[in-house]
Amino acid sequence: MSEALARRTTGLAALVAAIALIVEVPLYFVYSGPPPDANVLSRLLLGIVALASLVVFFTAFRELVARVAPEHGWLGSIAFSTGLVYATVTLVSMGLEAGAVIAVDHPIDPTIDVSGTYILYGSISRLMLALFLAAFGHAVTRSGVLPRWTGRSAYVLAGAGLLFVPSLFFGNDPAFFYAANGWGTTALMGAVLSYWLLALGITVYRSAGRVVPAGASPALHR
Repeated sequence: MSEALARRTTGLAALVAAIALIVEVPLYFVYSGPPPDANVLSRLLLGIVALASLVVFFTAFRELVARVAPEHGWLGSIAFSTGLVYATVTLVSMGLEAGAVIAVDHPIDPTIDVSGTYILYGSISRLMLALFLAAFGHAVTRSGVLPRWTGRSAYVLAGAGLLFVPSLFFGNDPAFFYAANGWGTTALMGAVLSYWLLALGITVYRSAGRVVPAGASPALHR
């Protein structure tokens, strides 16, 4: 994979994930009680698309770091591994929710009624995502593969995610900001991630146009 292709793939995957997440998050706030199945399954489908795109994003970012700065490839590998664990855990959570909704003959609110997802969506996902963001930020700042703001903002998001890891001690009321499945722990952090991915995706995709092809003179590429 060439550097330009790695940048385009990374950026495009981040953009697809961001758009899917931006559309998904508001669907959690449409109904005050148990939402209809169509609402739940639609937002879960969007989430699945977003996570599939994130798997591509994690993989392409690892390849980008390995190509641009091989000495920092281990950081790209850590980012890839922790990102993949995050995606897997979240996909399992979505599968549990979808299965519960399909199995019953009346509307339920899976954010409350499917207890197995509380910690998966909350503390576990927040920790895995924080580890990914920290590795991503370190890889960017050490290698210079992307603008510095992307690395610094990743550090900030990693710190914010770590603050929600202890949320498992604070119940299961989604209306409570800091509950295990609270709107701060899940929806807010998901929304922040989506807009960060949107800005990142645009930046990375556009950077592909500034890559100097192998064997070409840098002066001709300015």
